[in-house]
Amino acid sequence: MIGRRRRAEPPPAAPEHKGLLLHPATPGSGTGPGGEDGTPPRFTDGPADVLLRRLELTVRRRLDGLLQGDHLGLVPGSGSEAGDSRTYHPGDDVRRMDWPVTARTQVAHVRETIADRELETWAVVDLSASLDFGTANCQKRDLAIAGLAAVGHLTVHGGNRLGAVVTTGERVDRYPALPGRLAAERLLRSVVATPRAGSGRRGDLAAALEALRRPPRRRGLVVVISDFLGDDDWERPLRGLGARHDLLAVEVVDPRELELPDVGLLTVVDPETGQTLEVPTGDAEFRARYAEGAAAQRARVAAALRRAGAGHLQLRTDRDWLMDVVRFVAERRRAGSGGASR
Repeated sequence: MIGRRRRAEPPPAAPEHKGLLLHPATPGSGTGPGGEDGTPPRFTDGPADVLLRRLELTVRRRLDGLLQGDHLGLVPGSGSEAGDSRTYHPGDDVRRMDWPVTARTQVAHVRETIADRELETWAVVDLSASLDFGTANCQKRDLAIAGLAAVGHLTVHGGNRLGAVVTTGERVDRYPALPGRLAAERLLRSVVATPRAGSGRRGDLAAALEALRRPPRRRGLVVVISDFLGDDDWERPLRGLGARHDLLAVEVVDPRELELPDVGLLTVVDPETGQTLEVPTGDAEFRARYAEGAAAQRARVAAALRRAGAGHLQLRTDRDWLMDVVRFVAERRRAGSGGASR
């Protein structure tokens, strides 16, 4: 059974990433202009303000270019103001059938509604030690920050507010929900500046979710950005949040958490306990059991998110993360749900 993701000890050429198995700089991984190949910047590679500006421009250019019109895919609540009718697609809510138009055209139509504005969005961002890891184009921490940037771009408009609760296992930082792009940019800078957790510190996603639950807040959207590794005590507070808010879970994954390459005997270290282990990756049976256990673990995470009523977006360090966001939002828009997938 796979319990907690382990990471390889540092190669001598990269002492600044102690305890991480990191590839050398790859095209678009934050060292090239704008990350045009779909990888977020590495925030260890340069000044945070410069990299955040590059990330902001990339998010704005690609999301606005691919998601034409209003970004209704992330805004929860279908609203009460009637919008246009469109052709029915399998999976649409039959309660929103537009029967007069259907009768006139002899083609099934549904009535879209305009989502309520002045949305309050809260992001719970997990920056525990298990996210200081990456074997593809970036660390999971960088991808989590990029995901927060995309959420801000898609929700902060028309008076909407964005706030955050950031946890590292050592500390929980709370940033009040404020309106406007400038406030969202300040929030991103603060999250980037969050100190990395020390070795041997376990993450505590459950505590961050509880911090958001109490005191109760106005109904809105809660976005949880995490790798969801370790203890599963986060499910109960997440379900509590789902009883009041629309939920979106952004799961950050590295390919080595799903399968191992054949690289012989590999020494790895658990970032949250400091425990080391020698892994025989040359054993095909061992690699198969690892992949099977990792798949079962991810299936349990997905099932827990469904029970909580959360939409589920998975971002991987080896994929074009913005295209994953676009596909997720476009699918929700096409389904006409307007809120978290249930």
